[in-house]
Amino acid sequence: MHLKRPHTLSGGRPAFGKALAAATLATLLAACSSQPQGAPMTQPPSPSSSPSSSAHTLQAYDWDLVAAHDARGQAAPGWLLAGKRPLRLHFEAQRLSVQNLCNVMGAGYTLSGPNLQVGQPVSTKRACAERDLMDLEQRVATLLPQAQRWELRSATATTAPQLAVWFADGSRWELASSPTPATRFGSAGERMFLEVAPERVACNHPLMPQAQCLRVRDVRYADNGVRQGVGEWRIFQGEIEGYRHEPGLRNVLRVQRYSLARNGQLPADAPSHAYLLDMVVETERVR
Repeated sequence: MHLKRPHTLSGGRPAFGKALAAATLATLLAACSSQPQGAPMTQPPSPSSSPSSSAHTLQAYDWDLVAAHDARGQAAPGWLLAGKRPLRLHFEAQRLSVQNLCNVMGAGYTLSGPNLQVGQPVSTKRACAERDLMDLEQRVATLLPQAQRWELRSATATTAPQLAVWFADGSRWELASSPTPATRFGSAGERMFLEVAPERVACNHPLMPQAQCLRVRDVRYADNGVRQGVGEWRIFQGEIEGYRHEPGLRNVLRVQRYSLARNGQLPADAPSHAYLLDMVVETERVR
């Protein structure tokens, strides 16, 4: 028996359909970590680097919310949820995506010196049973277009870069940085689709007796999202970062693949590429 549960966008269209080619979702990626927080920022600090350098830094990191303040500088409740990952901002190619909400949200943005403008966000339309997360998502969608200023606090020997964003109502966010995958691996990576079989299989591993590996095959889509074909099933050595396999579920994943070669040399007795989960495109429970 097959129970198929495709992820859908507005209007009920499958996420692997025409929406795959839509620019609004082209840069909506995933991951989560945070870095140490420095002293609170109550006023926009003076620029410490050139605008072009700051813009490059903005896109080289993902930004996790660590504190929110109201117009009086007091802690604003409700922006950080207990037991949940903090919301994350990702800037790329004039597109801003917000992750770790119920849905993946994106909007266009422009920079002009210290000024930041964010367009009206659009998002996937997945229902979420967690009311607090849905409420947070609605608040984020309302506040983001009110962004007015941004500033970076440069990295030191003990702290990573930090970002502050001020909004029209006088409130502000403080965000900590973690390197994007492109920064970590030194390249933009390659987007691909993998179908993951419902069950792991026995495989050879030099360091793990009785190892169990994922079984995957490549999936090819046309520009309009129509599936064109699949490759042969193969053993997948290693894991897909950000993906947790659940026995009995067949998944189609959108992933980014990054070469692990350094100075033209691949690591010995280790995977040649790192794979990071971008989006779960399709889920099917197999009984």
